Amino acid sequence: MNRIKVLLSLIFVLVVGLTTTGYVLATPSGNLETRNGDVFDDWEICRTRAFGEDGFYQISGTTFCPVIAFESLAENADLAYSLGERIAEKYPDSLPRAKQVFHFVRDGVKYTPDIDQFKYEEFAQNADELAGTIVDKGIGYGDCEDSAVLLAVMYKGAGYRSAIVLGEGHTAVLVYLPDYNKATVFFELEGEPGWVWAEATGKNNPLGWVPKDFIGVKLAAYEIKADTIAAAEPPAEPSTAITTTGKTTSSQPFPFFSIILLLWFLPLFRRRRRRAR
Repeated sequence: MNRIKVLLSLIFVLVVGLTTTGYVLATPSGNLETRNGDVFDDWEICRTRAFGEDGFYQISGTTFCPVIAFESLAENADLAYSLGERIAEKYPDSLPRAKQVFHFVRDGVKYTPDIDQFKYEEFAQNADELAGTIVDKGIGYGDCEDSAVLLAVMYKGAGYRSAIVLGEGHTAVLVYLPDYNKATVFFELEGEPGWVWAEATGKNNPLGWVPKDFIGVKLAAYEIKADTIAAAEPPAEPSTAITTTGKTTSSQPFPFFSIILLLWFLPLFRRRRRRAR
């Protein structure tokens, strides 16, 4: 109940005159074009496909770059980034601020399959589109990549380093919080420990809780920076996120050929819900 009150008070402060309604489908950008069954936006990013050079995650057999996040960073920074900034102004202490950003997305987005909302098996919203729905309607609707992109951008706005992490059939966020002592485990990214898993697609998930399927395995991760769309080229090789105990461990190259298997799971990008404990 307290978390709900905090969320509602934040939304009230951010937007005066908030109106709440029943279930309203999130509305993506109006500047979308359908080509050969796929939907593209103004940045020529395919919203209905995660793989390929024009896919929203640019997944191939050797690369991974969540390029859709850059629609809400640098000179494109808008509502989602500013929400993070405003939370940072209200919560100057690092750990309480990190929790508030996490709770805003976790409590503000109702997990909804893309097929139910957009009539496509896959449809990615950018951070500002989903943030706008939360502000306008009091709640947003999306699946794991929608929540992950919004959370990663808001963390950047709030002053944190954040990365989008990709596992089999799922995506989430890593936030750099080396002093956070309530994480299930820490992750090491490019030899640097102190990264905490942020799983926003479950109402009971605390910051730092990790689904057991992603503990003890190597994952592809991409730390987002304040780049432009044009500069967001896929890396020659993705970063590697591995589970650690807080101490530096050796990192072996991510067996990225297994990403090919993800292409079979991406149309089924569905959140594996965590039961309340």
